Amino acid sequence: DVQLVESGGGFVQPGGSLRLSCAASGYLDRRYYMGWFRQAPGREREGVGVISTTGVLTYYDESVKGRFTISRDNAKNAVYLQMDSLKPEDSAVYHCAARVAGGTLSLLEDDFPYWGQGTQVTVS
Repeated sequence: DVQLVESGGGFVQPGGSLRLSCAASGYLDRRYYMGWFRQAPGREREGVGVISTTGVLTYYDESVKGRFTISRDNAKNAVYLQMDSLKPEDSAVYHCAARVAGGTLSLLEDDFPYWGQGTQVTVS
């Protein structure tokens, strides 16, 4: 199994940037697609973006496209979410998630069996 721990959340002003990290306790190799999801109070969890095993392919929700960038470093067992031009509506708890690689990249959370506890991002 893969265990995931997020870090890097915090407070930031609108227009600012944050970089979230996700550390995997297991061997994060080419077997897993990695995704980022977020959940704001009173709202359902939504997908932010997902990255392929080698990092060559990414897929983003329209709400963050052009502002957020996912990357991964398999040698460090880590995945990152660079968030730029942040808006108040980006405020949420951000979770990283993992799924066994295969098929197209998507943001269907039911496809991801492994989840971190989340890190809070507040844009205000």
